[in-house]
Amino acid sequence: MSTALIIVDIQNDYFPNGKMELSNPEKAAANAAKVLDWFRQNNKDHIFHVQHIAGSPELGFFLPNTEGAEIHETVQPLENESIIVKNFPNSFLKTDLESKLREKGVTKVVVVGMMTHMCIDATTRAAVDLGFDTTLIADACATRDMAYQGNVVPAEQVQNAFVSALESMYCDVKSTEDFLKQ
Repeated sequence: MSTALIIVDIQNDYFPNGKMELSNPEKAAANAAKVLDWFRQNNKDHIFHVQHIAGSPELGFFLPNTEGAEIHETVQPLENESIIVKNFPNSFLKTDLESKLREKGVTKVVVVGMMTHMCIDATTRAAVDLGFDTTLIADACATRDMAYQGNVVPAEQVQNAFVSALESMYCDVKSTEDFLKQ
């Protein structure tokens, strides 16, 4: 079984002073970097960096040709690693990610990145729907506080809600430490 790493949207706008700052993005990025290092040592040709570029300025972040849209230094792609540019939360939608995974014979994917409640959720569900055996590294993902009808939902609760929903019926969820022990 061939396994690939999909690093979703670990980009500068999600970090302090970015246009869409998340809760504890540094911790998530540091854990994603540990998983990335593991893949570089074990599956060199199976690393996919996903970069979201805003399809329109109304998004307000990840604007084309800005520092905020650049991949964060903690997970900078190497020359031989694929970069998939997307314009939607789902990393598979209108990209060549699926075909590149299939070309390499990948049957299992490991997902890390940002934002848990949006692009991680959409990408993880799509991966499963496309038939990939999927693992989410929960502590290598980050989200932010959300609000609904005037009620603020803290980032930790948003993270727990989305990860628990994915784990309950969609995918295997692990911590960075548990993943690296395998």
